[in-house]
Amino acid sequence: MRKFIILGLIAATAMPTAVMAQSRSEVRDSARDLRQEQRELRDARRYGDRRDVREQRRDVRDARQELREDWRDYRRSHRDVYRGGNWRAPFRYNRWEVGSRLRPNYYNSRYYIADPNRYRLPRPGNRNLRWVRHYNDVLLVNVRSGRVMQVHRGFFW
Repeated sequence: MRKFIILGLIAATAMPTAVMAQSRSEVRDSARDLRQEQRELRDARRYGDRRDVREQRRDVRDARQELREDWRDYRRSHRDVYRGGNWRAPFRYNRWEVGSRLRPNYYNSRYYIADPNRYRLPRPGNRNLRWVRHYNDVLLVNVRSGRVMQVHRGFFW
């Protein structure tokens, strides 16, 4: 099974990038396969099967790199979702840190990210938390207090 996955990943990297535009589900399946390989590696280490551990580590590292490249290609081919650029706001760019307090005009409903799954952002755990776009950054903000809980810089390059 692992050999087929590796051969598939090698074949995918050999194709030109224009042909390689994958769907989101294909990239997600690749991520699932990578997680399975990581579990197998942990099990091999746990149960003392040391002979293939080094090779499996290398395979997992290569698969991670290929997965990052696949997501990069996916984001490049779906620029309408991940585009940056002409994001006009009535304020200038600030580099927000975790724990900073925002004024309400920085996180009003105009700047909410309505569907965080579309951008592969984790769902906020609390109903008072919202993902907010600030230029090319994404902030997780508590809308009651205005506190920044998490920051992803350059998310929309």
